[in-house]
Amino acid sequence: MKQTLFMEKYPIFTLEVEKSECIYSTTDALITYFKENITSDPTAILIGEFDHAAHTRSLENGEVAADILEAKMVVFCFGQKLPTPQMMAARPRSINIADMGDRFVITFLEAPMPAINATIEGWIKAVMTVI
Repeated sequence: MKQTLFMEKYPIFTLEVEKSECIYSTTDALITYFKENITSDPTAILIGEFDHAAHTRSLENGEVAADILEAKMVVFCFGQKLPTPQMMAARPRSINIADMGDRFVITFLEAPMPAINATIEGWIKAVMTVI
């Protein structure tokens, strides 16, 4: 898993996994897996699923890179504490999956709590046949 600064301001984690090294072979199977992890976590709540590629392709001027076959997101929230209204700006969380044909690119935005990042990172790394 690689941590980078996207567009010079968004701290994101990215895992690129070849389909031959992934337990799951489709974006929908990955979505189901992440939903199961979210719903089984006592502090998380599933909000929904978003097909980013389908939405963008439906727009008159929408553009999706030619090598992105599918791009879907699982949206959820841990929300264990709400100390200020500003904390809501850092929520909810999402795990994002792009099907690039031969591999999946799985990303998430860094959470304010290191323990949450570790949980999400663990879920993502567990999809690999070799860790």
